[in-house]
Amino acid sequence: MIEKLWYGKSKFYWLLVPFSLLYGLIAFLRRQLYKLGILKSWHSPKPVIIIGNLSAGGNGKTPLVIGLIEALKAKGIQAGVVSRGYGGKADKYPLIIDNQVTTEQAGDEPVLIYQRTQAPIAVSPQRNEAVKALLNNYNIDVILTDDGLQHYALARDIEVVVIDGKRMFGNGWWIPAGPMRERQNRLKSVDLIIINGDTESNLALKYPNKTYTMQLTPKYAVNLLTQEKKELHLLNDVCAIAGISNPKRFFNMLTDRKVDLIKTVSFADHQKFTLSLLDNIVTTNQTLLMTEKDAVKCRAFAMPNWWYLPIDANIPSQAVDQICSLLDDLKIKRAKK
Repeated sequence: MIEKLWYGKSKFYWLLVPFSLLYGLIAFLRRQLYKLGILKSWHSPKPVIIIGNLSAGGNGKTPLVIGLIEALKAKGIQAGVVSRGYGGKADKYPLIIDNQVTTEQAGDEPVLIYQRTQAPIAVSPQRNEAVKALLNNYNIDVILTDDGLQHYALARDIEVVVIDGKRMFGNGWWIPAGPMRERQNRLKSVDLIIINGDTESNLALKYPNKTYTMQLTPKYAVNLLTQEKKELHLLNDVCAIAGISNPKRFFNMLTDRKVDLIKTVSFADHQKFTLSLLDNIVTTNQTLLMTEKDAVKCRAFAMPNWWYLPIDANIPSQAVDQICSLLDDLKIKRAKK
């Protein structure tokens, strides 16, 4: 229903426009209060890079965070990550991620980032507390935030907005009539725009010096139990599941790569999985294939025929170089103070 309202041809979103106008007004006033200093932002002693979006739902932020951690590390820059930890509930915050922290405590995305990168990661609804925890426990050069563009309580030095190249901004309305948290003109003030996948938009012409396109590339499939790796075309009778904000993107990726796909099942984003929920989807002779984000929640009860598909973000080197240049400028400015 939401998909049709926001990205389809349904006109019923007009019924929600009054609520959207209220949402937009509150968002505008809140940002102005931070700009005027009436509401205070906390400034980190280390540079903060926000990886966020203008619209609700996943646009590829987490793969970008993983890719940036690796790209910055290759340039000698140690990045830490902070996250709200959506979908998790810890006994206390801030929570520093290690091998014993579960998705029930921290949420699926922070655990996924940690397992892929082993980077220092802290989770807290108050992101400034997560930043302080990282700085007190690790020697890091820069902080990346997985989401948080609208979390103005944490001051930021660099803003990176990720946009889904296929869905873009939908009907352009604020939540709940549309997907927007902030309007498109917010792009004027951000430092980088990363488009996830190809697009027919003219954003690259409108913002030529800060717009880049990244591609999400699937790797080999990995068995949840044995960690065996296998090329996608070698999987037979595949039943694919996805508990992400846009399952269709995952299923289309499999179709484009000629996977032997016999069934697809969509779940809500951040779905909590159980053995009984998934075991009935496939027979023992079939293959259950899921996203890596879903796999981090299923390892404890995985079956031998369960596989997941890691995704790599191919980030243009010019985008990484521009971030590094901005960090160098910040270093010089801070040294003069």
